[in-house]
Amino acid sequence: MGQDIRWAELATGVRLPCVSVGPSCAPPVILIHAWGETRGSFDRLVPMLDDTIHAVAVDQRGHGDADTPRAGYSLAGLAEDIVALMDALGLPSAVLLGSSSGGYVAQQVAATRPHRVAGLVLVGSPRSLHGRPPFADEVDQLADPVDTAWVRDSLTWFPRFHPVPEWYLEDRVRDGARIPARVWRQTLHGLCEATPPSDAARITAPTLVLWGERDALLGREQQDDLVHAIPGSRMIVYADTGHLVLWEQPHRVATDLMAFVGSLRTHQR
Repeated sequence: MGQDIRWAELATGVRLPCVSVGPSCAPPVILIHAWGETRGSFDRLVPMLDDTIHAVAVDQRGHGDADTPRAGYSLAGLAEDIVALMDALGLPSAVLLGSSSGGYVAQQVAATRPHRVAGLVLVGSPRSLHGRPPFADEVDQLADPVDTAWVRDSLTWFPRFHPVPEWYLEDRVRDGARIPARVWRQTLHGLCEATPPSDAARITAPTLVLWGERDALLGREQQDDLVHAIPGSRMIVYADTGHLVLWEQPHRVATDLMAFVGSLRTHQR
């Protein structure tokens, strides 16, 4: 598949880089990375997609190569960037795939702009992030430049049960070290202070939930609550997989994503 890298000038005032893969005539899927990551987290997934999908991976504000404004890191602000990205790319609607907190952003878009979301794929994503996570104290103490050793150590927060290539892990460490300390803090606070999207509004988009059964951060009860909160949603449980579903099982995520997008096209006929 060909690859196109471009900068999108958004109405929200930031410039975000995005990578497009697949034919432009195919259904668009926007790939939304997690807090502390970049579009590079999809580097193993994207080559596994076929030409039935037009995938767009983007760096969210403050992450990767994106602009790092002083503000705008609330859940609502991150969601508005996704809507503005769709405007900039000329996409009336798209499937949104969000990994971990990226799925929280995707839910916010679906809750506030339902006509822009053709479907949701929530990969190891929360029903709620309200509250203060156990690692928040460490994040609050970060200073620039962010220590690569701290980023590497933070990966132990999320145990893995499938092998992940060393190059991929090192890329994620470099991604994390590039993020300014204030962005780490502001984004985490913005996510944790927000009202859960499925509490704020009814999410009506067709939804697929992909969850690792050994996810110690988001347990089965929260995932069952997420499925219950989104009418008609469906969950696929990945055995022997932790919170980092995208890292551990990119091939399965790609397969399930393509099947989901294909089912949407079938229902539209």
